[in-house]
Amino acid sequence: MALNPNVMRAVEALDYRVTIGDVASQAGLDVRLAERDLLALASEAGGHIQVAESGEIAYLFPRNFRSILRNKYWRLRWQERLQKLWGFVFYLIRISFGIFLIVSIVLIVLAIAAILIALSASRGDDDRGGDFGEGGMVFVPRFWFSPDWFLIFTPDYYSSSRRRGRKARVPADRPMNFLEAIFSFLFGDGDPNADLDERRWQIIGTVIRNNGGAVVAEQIAPYLDDLGSSAGQDDEDYMLPVLSRFNGRPEVSPDGQIVYHFPELQITAAQTKPRPVAAYLKELPWQFSKASSGQIMLAIGLGAINIIGALMLGALLGDGSIAYELGGLVAFVNSIYWLLLGYGSGFLGIPLIRYFWLKGRNRKIESRNQQRQSRAVRLNRADAALQQKLSFARQFAAETVVDENDLAYTTESDLTEQEYRQSDKIDAEWQRRLEQSGS
Repeated sequence: MALNPNVMRAVEALDYRVTIGDVASQAGLDVRLAERDLLALASEAGGHIQVAESGEIAYLFPRNFRSILRNKYWRLRWQERLQKLWGFVFYLIRISFGIFLIVSIVLIVLAIAAILIALSASRGDDDRGGDFGEGGMVFVPRFWFSPDWFLIFTPDYYSSSRRRGRKARVPADRPMNFLEAIFSFLFGDGDPNADLDERRWQIIGTVIRNNGGAVVAEQIAPYLDDLGSSAGQDDEDYMLPVLSRFNGRPEVSPDGQIVYHFPELQITAAQTKPRPVAAYLKELPWQFSKASSGQIMLAIGLGAINIIGALMLGALLGDGSIAYELGGLVAFVNSIYWLLLGYGSGFLGIPLIRYFWLKGRNRKIESRNQQRQSRAVRLNRADAALQQKLSFARQFAAETVVDENDLAYTTESDLTEQEYRQSDKIDAEWQRRLEQSGS
């Protein structure tokens, strides 16, 4: 059975001693899945089960349980290695777009230069052995290659070029280099809300824990979407997924008001203070690119050079006869001409389409954020009816701590030894009571 990485991270965050409710609220997991995955992790990583006198269960894990798992399973070791390998491969894929752009420009410029030189030589043969002074002049662009040109590929080129001689300070986060910026300009930097659902359930679990395991629907609404026509009305169907995920149940007040009680989230391995949470779930807007403005302008400039150069090359190639005559590099560039032109067009076309697409998407994100924010404002400005519901919910609020000093059983030691300790504890308690009664 594959172990759940979210459960492992939750165990580490909770100091290696947890209950099912701790993990479910920390990781935002379904209570049943959290129980199953905790049992699997305890079995594979050498964890222990602790049962309190009240029958509540806690799980204790060794602090090196990840090392235990790595040593036990070759598959986990290979997964870590493959993740590192994929990170390197994906980095090569990212920089390949910038490399191809530069190669495309270089090929186009060299092909144009070769054709112009050939044409000027042919014209010179026709005009008295190549007297360019009278037959006209053909301009061939020159390129100066200096060590500074290659600095555009270094991560801190733009910041260091602005400092001009001042001592550079090492940034806290490494900025992307130019080749990485090309990929970012083309395709962006990924979905900023890829973990939105995970964040949503983690926050909801935390809100329930902060309120002692009993909440009203209005406390959860700022973190949900798609409430439909039921939002703000007596119909609270949007709470059904929350009840299912955290194994809750509705409780009805004498006045017919509904609150939601989550007994399993009231059990914890250690007493903790309420954790701060955002007033509502906020989606992050999509960013066009994390590349610097200088990198974006340079990318646009190179893309324009690629398109203009490809169009000039197409005019010079004509029907391809000159490429057949010259052969070599010109013939090769002619064979991939449409690839070069298509890449140049896509290099500027894809970001342009993406720019307008992101604007529309961000408008929808802003609308959803405003809806959730309005529900949070309504909760903060609770009227008398809502205050009454909140008061009724507090009647079900509770917290049960599985204390290590009050265990009936644990898998850490032998059963006979535990029975002996339990017997000593009972004798000590009776002795204390006899002394109290005698005094």
